[in-house]
Amino acid sequence: MLDQIHWLAAVTVLGVLEQAYFFLQVIYARRLFGISPPKISGPPEFERIFRAQVNSSEYFPIFLALLWQAGLFFHQGLAAALGLLYLYARYCYFMGYKASSSERLAPIYFSAGVLWILIAVSALGILHYFLSHYVGLNVLQFLTA
Repeated sequence: MLDQIHWLAAVTVLGVLEQAYFFLQVIYARRLFGISPPKISGPPEFERIFRAQVNSSEYFPIFLALLWQAGLFFHQGLAAALGLLYLYARYCYFMGYKASSSERLAPIYFSAGVLWILIAVSALGILHYFLSHYVGLNVLQFLTA
């Protein structure tokens, strides 16, 4: 069983580490700009870092659910590769947003595209599972025949 999920687990750990890095960036920015919790407003430089972290953490559960569904029901390797692309896009998003609000756009669109691909792959995998296990229709055999 573990050989079927080890890449998904590795990407999950990388994602958690990325989230931790984003959290630390907010802590450093709070210290740099003298903004004590619970305040969330300050200079634009702080607010961009804070928003980048919050936006990334809001999408993280969606990403994890799709990563694991795509990996378990479709293909672990493809899901892990898409997961790495997503994490890289999120890192670029964070760094771009940190520099300027306009620099976040290309990475956010790219990461959203990766999520849509994960949705499609997950849905196809789950549909194939239901068709093969409950209807007895193996779509893969049908397509290759």
